[in-house]
Amino acid sequence: MERFQITDEDRELIKEGLDVLLKNFDDGVYNHTVGCALRCKNGKIYKGVNCDGIHGSCAEYITVGIAISAGERDFDTIVAVHEKHLNCVIPPCGNCRQMMFEYCPDIKVIVNDEKGELIKVKARDLLPFAWEPVIC
Repeated sequence: MERFQITDEDRELIKEGLDVLLKNFDDGVYNHTVGCALRCKNGKIYKGVNCDGIHGSCAEYITVGIAISAGERDFDTIVAVHEKHLNCVIPPCGNCRQMMFEYCPDIKVIVNDEKGELIKVKARDLLPFAWEPVIC
């Protein structure tokens, strides 16, 4: 798995994710507890929070959807955050990993490594043997 160094831009992206989370945090009725920030290759940043409920949506899903709705397709880096987690950064769940594999397999995802240090890896590396559409 190729690992990429965290840059100052990445640290700013983490702050953007925390910003959207703190502005919308609600651990009661709506349970907005995860923020996400996505940087496109053109430098634009899109942000979102999770929407919990019986069929809730993760912050990563919502943020990618917001960026796609704005016409973006060239994604660079994404990060999900929770204010009470190590370095505030949390890894994407399996469902989000599959979505990233299908929509943007080369997007870099900020995660914590085995030592708790921040690194970036490609989404495709977070989900080995991922399901791929089969055309018969």
